[in-house]
Amino acid sequence: MADMQELVQRLERAISRLEVLSAESHRPPGDCGEVNGVIRGVAPSVEAFDKLMNGMVAEFLKNSRILAGDVETHAEMVHSAFQAQRAFLLMASQYQQPQENEVATLLKPISEKIQEIQTFRESNRGSNMFNHLSAVSESIPALGWIAVGPVASAVSAFSVLSSGPGFPPPPPPPPPPGPPPLFENEGRKEESSPSRSALFAQLNQGEAITKGLRHVTDDQKTYKNPSLRAQGGQARSPTKSHTPSPTSPKSHPSQKHAPVFELEGKKWRVEYQEDRNDLVISETELKQVAYIFKCGKSTLQIKGKVNSIIIDNCQKFALVFDNVVGIVEVINSKDIQIQVMGRVPTISINKTEGCHIYLSEDALDCAIVSAKSSEMNILIPQDGDYREFPVPEQFKTAWDGSKLVTEPAEIMA
Repeated sequence: MADMQELVQRLERAISRLEVLSAESHRPPGDCGEVNGVIRGVAPSVEAFDKLMNGMVAEFLKNSRILAGDVETHAEMVHSAFQAQRAFLLMASQYQQPQENEVATLLKPISEKIQEIQTFRESNRGSNMFNHLSAVSESIPALGWIAVGPVASAVSAFSVLSSGPGFPPPPPPPPPPGPPPLFENEGRKEESSPSRSALFAQLNQGEAITKGLRHVTDDQKTYKNPSLRAQGGQARSPTKSHTPSPTSPKSHPSQKHAPVFELEGKKWRVEYQEDRNDLVISETELKQVAYIFKCGKSTLQIKGKVNSIIIDNCQKFALVFDNVVGIVEVINSKDIQIQVMGRVPTISINKTEGCHIYLSEDALDCAIVSAKSSEMNILIPQDGDYREFPVPEQFKTAWDGSKLVTEPAEIMA
């Protein structure tokens, strides 16, 4: 294995040398060669990028190969993305800036690599290393820095980078109408990492964030109305209509699947469980994850401490757990109730309609991150009872002269 890794590294260095030799005709004579893994005789920007590639990127790739599995596969995709960006920087250092309509084509290889990395993460939500894949996936858009410049356009990257040895800088381009769609992806329309950060910042405001929101009356609270719990219904938001469109496609009966309740490696699989209120996972370990898929009208209790829990495509489902060291995710679900008995650092709610979260005294520092979801309520223990707080669903964004400011929109009575 070590010999194979050494061979791959030698091949990568050989490819870098070939790139330099092929570019010599476009460069004035200079001192070419490799010093400490860095190709000399290229533009300073490319030389600096080579230091990054041979430093932190190489270390990341080395450690990922040791972990193997999904982590190694993901890391190889990241390495390819950095190689694509190096090729772009090398080209930008050798040629004058292109026409603006050509920029999107030149950036397409990097865009495709980023999309590949993010798609791999989405298709491996049940992986034991899902948190690691998520961290890499949400960070990789940073490669889009080349699309940002003094005039907010990828064309400006050529203005800065083409001023290498022997190349006078071109005249400044006229201000373009806007940046090209570097990371355009019509198939995946989830919000980006910056928007998640903005939402997270809003949720961290504490009780001030609920100012101006509607008051939830006692008859709308499920924990005070057994009839609502029996129906699995949630109080509907007065700001949102739930009348189905007459053109909406009719739902078809779903195909029956055999229920699954088993430990597969480090992953507990709880799938296709219906009308079960006796589901209990008691033999748990810190490295285990629980994946709950397409369960309905059921209750699951998880004892002990696990790494993470995912609830995917479930309806009228209740989860009670002790402790989670990573994250609890609710995705594409409806009418979900979660009760935390111990601690959990983060609960994520995505594309979900109706979610009640009961926090314990030890879990009050939990961060609730939500996106494209409605009818979410957080219940806080107070004086032996629970006090219910609705999570904002609507936000107002305005320009204050220097930045965008986002705050919950007031709901008019």
